[in-house]
Amino acid sequence: MSNSPFTDVSELGTGRPVLVLHGGGGPFTTTLLAQHLAETAHVLAPTHPGFNGTLRDARITTVRDLADAYSQYLIARDLHDVLVVGSSVGGWIATELALGPAADRIAGIVPINAAGFQVEGHSARDVRGMTPQELAQYSFHDPSKLRLPPPSPEGLNIAQGNAAALAALSVDTNPQLMTRIHQIVTPTLVIWGESDRVTDLEYGRAFVAAIPGAEFVSIANAGHLPYLENAAAVFEPLDAFASAHP
Repeated sequence: MSNSPFTDVSELGTGRPVLVLHGGGGPFTTTLLAQHLAETAHVLAPTHPGFNGTLRDARITTVRDLADAYSQYLIARDLHDVLVVGSSVGGWIATELALGPAADRIAGIVPINAAGFQVEGHSARDVRGMTPQELAQYSFHDPSKLRLPPPSPEGLNIAQGNAAALAALSVDTNPQLMTRIHQIVTPTLVIWGESDRVTDLEYGRAFVAAIPGAEFVSIANAGHLPYLENAAAVFEPLDAFASAHP
């Protein structure tokens, strides 16, 4: 694909195309999700420009710009019947994709603990400037079970670079998103970890209520990345949704 901003795209498995979109923590946060989906599908797991040491793209300054770039990516590769699974900010991108020029190529979207919209009384937590250890306190059901090693200099550089790339996307919210998502006609499954303290459960309920016909599955004993803490409870509805929308 010429002139593509996506210079690092992992491809796994065979079958129908599934686009896996990571959040602000970078592509490693969705590795388990991509590996599971690759058991039955052809997974494309790009690194957003500017993350994990990749070059930023001056054309992309908002999440909507990034979603439009992904629309052009799907069109350029002539992909159809794509399932889009997005975690955190990746869920926001998936939602924007369902409203964009490649919407007719998308068979379904699965936002997981998505961010980016505004819900009165349930604002997303501002995580900018937090270390991975600090962020974990808000992201996991039981942070005491985590055994995060001290970050290496290389890991710290990647984390800081990812945080800068996220900040460069004007990432707080899209005030218009909640007024537009009622236009989504793409089948939608919203998955939410109940213990998330970055985007809480009521934030998720408000999001799904605004999308006509969307399904909602809440995941007990899990936070912002529920497939890391309660994988079986996430994979069961995800696989059923993928099978129902080939």
